[in-house]
Amino acid sequence: MYSVARFLSIVLHPLLMPTYTLWLALHVDPRLGYFLGEQGMLVLLGMVALMTVAFPLTSTLLLLRAGLINSLEMPTRSERIAPYAMSLLYYGMTWYLLSRTPLHPAAVLLVPGALIALLFTTLITLRWKISAHMVGMGGSLGALAALGYIHRCAVLEPMSVLIVLAGALGTARLLTSDHTPAQVYAGTALGFVSVFATLLLRPSLPF
Repeated sequence: MYSVARFLSIVLHPLLMPTYTLWLALHVDPRLGYFLGEQGMLVLLGMVALMTVAFPLTSTLLLLRAGLINSLEMPTRSERIAPYAMSLLYYGMTWYLLSRTPLHPAAVLLVPGALIALLFTTLITLRWKISAHMVGMGGSLGALAALGYIHRCAVLEPMSVLIVLAGALGTARLLTSDHTPAQVYAGTALGFVSVFATLLLRPSLPF
């Protein structure tokens, strides 16, 4: 059971969730990347993975090498502040780059939604250890819920799968870390509300 929980914590790591979410959004709602084409979507996903996975991971490894954090898992609350702050910078850069692509505005807004979630996660972590894993999962759920509401696309099946994964991931975080149920629930709610509200409170979109 513990090994399965560890596996889920790795494959559903918060660093990976922006890439997963954008990939899922592009497939659930094809109009988001209508002008990109298949190859353009792959390039886009590669760029997002580079900015939101490779760069933050490299920065965290440098912090580890410098002795500023004790492990990549960052078990203590104080260790998480610097990596989160650096990730905010990378998310801002990603938002800028996406705004220069022929994406539907709703797809571009997925990144500021994630950035807002990360900002609040960072601020909360100054006082309390909220679950970043569940913030990422909640953000994915919020993105699909918002796209289903805005464009009336079929999101019931993928959302059902994500809800099951969210339950499994939440259980995994309780088993493999010192998170409490409150921290797991709060992370999920924060991620969901941040992304969902960002998309729904957007300026009027042309289509």
